[in-house]
Amino acid sequence: MRIAFLIIVFIHGLLHILGFLKGVGIYEVKELSLPISKLLAILWLLASFLLLLYGITFLLSTQYAWLVGCIALVLSQILIMLFWNDAKFGTLPNVLILIVCILSYGQFHFHKMTTRESASLLNQNQPSKAKIVTPNEIEALPIPVKTWLQNSGAVGKPFITKGKVIQEAKMKMKPEQEDWMDAKAVQYSTIDTPGFIWIVDVKMNALLNFQGRDQFKNGKGEMLIKLNSLFNVVNEEGKKLDEGTMQRYLGEMVWFPSLALSEYITWEKINDTTALATMDYKGTNASGTFYFNSAGDFVKFATFRFRDNEENSRRFEWILKVDRYKTFEGIKVPSSMSATWKLENRDWTWLRLEIKDLKYNENTVSE
Repeated sequence: MRIAFLIIVFIHGLLHILGFLKGVGIYEVKELSLPISKLLAILWLLASFLLLLYGITFLLSTQYAWLVGCIALVLSQILIMLFWNDAKFGTLPNVLILIVCILSYGQFHFHKMTTRESASLLNQNQPSKAKIVTPNEIEALPIPVKTWLQNSGAVGKPFITKGKVIQEAKMKMKPEQEDWMDAKAVQYSTIDTPGFIWIVDVKMNALLNFQGRDQFKNGKGEMLIKLNSLFNVVNEEGKKLDEGTMQRYLGEMVWFPSLALSEYITWEKINDTTALATMDYKGTNASGTFYFNSAGDFVKFATFRFRDNEENSRRFEWILKVDRYKTFEGIKVPSSMSATWKLENRDWTWLRLEIKDLKYNENTVSE
């Protein structure tokens, strides 16, 4: 559809040159019955240039393509109205361009919002100096947690203060949904001042997609989902979401192993391969159970989490399971995982996640 749209834009732009050719007397265009002055001829040429420029900027995914498109279609439509009887069918591509420009503006605005929020999150997490994770630091932890930290390669490396995770995923938004939807996401997480922001783009079909932003900041959770970046589908906050977002933050500790040493997290040994983590931060508390294999690798995280944010919401078991591991910057982490709700009548695996890249202690937000 993108190629078809570009073809329409370029043809539409080239057709505007006919008004210029007639106005300056280079070529007699019989389809344009009214006389065209030199000034209007220049405006036809300018409209053609702007439409072609819009096509190029759209092709290159330039963030301000929508603005070029709006200027181009306004000028084009004014000229079409002046020569309505001859040029009225040019309104159809202009309507199409308008729709695409509105959608592009929604994406632009959403990206600006999440970029600003991400920068704010990272800027509030500025450690005073770099510290190294030493064997003494992990001595008091339960045996399975200590073994995991040693096995991951975190010991001897700097404490992780922040991280950037590039993800690709497949999602199912309802238990009865059969087909997976493709998604791409980026997440920024902070450790010293606990928080994260997760920005996802989910493709539903050729025409529809939705953008989401989950955020955990100052002990509070937020969830925002917009259809085509424009219309709010979900915009939630509240205590149940605060707790659920913190539970997620706990589970994702396995990407940032030194988070296990956070002053806000306490550990309780269950057995040689299982430990319970409890987090208490700014009035919100949550817990979850970490499971490890005999080699010290993390294999599963489980917690009882509210499925939604309604007043009568119920808790169900929520499980993260590991499929594969990968080493990023010398630290071994789960690189392929799935998330499953254990509902009353069925298991609902709603997410399959693959980490494509993981950066530690960088303060850069993707533009």
